[in-house]
Amino acid sequence: MPPNFKFCQICGTRVSAAQVAAADGNPFVDVETRVGPRSPEAPAGKPGRSTLFFGGAMQSARAKLTLIRGDGEDGVSFTLAGTDHLAGRGECPISFPDDPYLSPMHCNFRYANGQLVVRDEGSLNGVYVRITGTARIEPGSTILVGEQVLSVSPARGFEDVPDAEGTYFSASMQRPSTIEIVQQLRGGSSGWVYRPDSQTVSIGRESNDINFPEDPFISGRHAQLQISGGALTVTDLGSRNGTFVRVIGERVLKHGDYVFLGQQLLRVEIV
Repeated sequence: MPPNFKFCQICGTRVSAAQVAAADGNPFVDVETRVGPRSPEAPAGKPGRSTLFFGGAMQSARAKLTLIRGDGEDGVSFTLAGTDHLAGRGECPISFPDDPYLSPMHCNFRYANGQLVVRDEGSLNGVYVRITGTARIEPGSTILVGEQVLSVSPARGFEDVPDAEGTYFSASMQRPSTIEIVQQLRGGSSGWVYRPDSQTVSIGRESNDINFPEDPFISGRHAQLQISGGALTVTDLGSRNGTFVRVIGERVLKHGDYVFLGQQLLRVEIV
């Protein structure tokens, strides 16, 4: 800290005159470490061991991740000062050991071509990024709406053909449809399968084409799916908790993005 500064240039914490004086005028001293309890190794008369920032993490960091707690407030932050920053349930720099829905090595927040990207490291449950407005999605993509995990693709056509003996399979008549939406259940099985015949499908808690009235994290009108010319898009309708799309491979992150992995919601802040 420069001796005439009243606030930390990195975190914004107010620094008292006594703390500045304790730094002995050295502009690169970590004041909080310097004014702490004197360690046994420190020479007599010194207030504690000094820590110098020499190309340190806070200077080289270009982004950080902030955990959003269950009450919506900010929690712990993770500084992304290196090149690769693995996250997961195991021994990773960004670790959540009590989250059973995270793989031991779940994903990697890394810098590539001057940009921050998140890469799925083959996790079981995937990495999701919150969309803003409308986003195009690939056939077979997975979206997260409230607590509902839904895979979305253009509806497949089925041929009504007999078996080798010339017998036709008898069952319910097929309905014409444009989009196929499959609900993924915990444990890996499939739940409801929706095959609407319209090009636009709304999803929410009530008065939509597809409703999940018992999901408390879904807004009344939450999201909308649309197919046009074979292209699929998803639109967030101003929902409170957002609409997320699962990352395929890796994805560039920008300031203000929200990333969901396991049961953890992280906000991206580009320095």
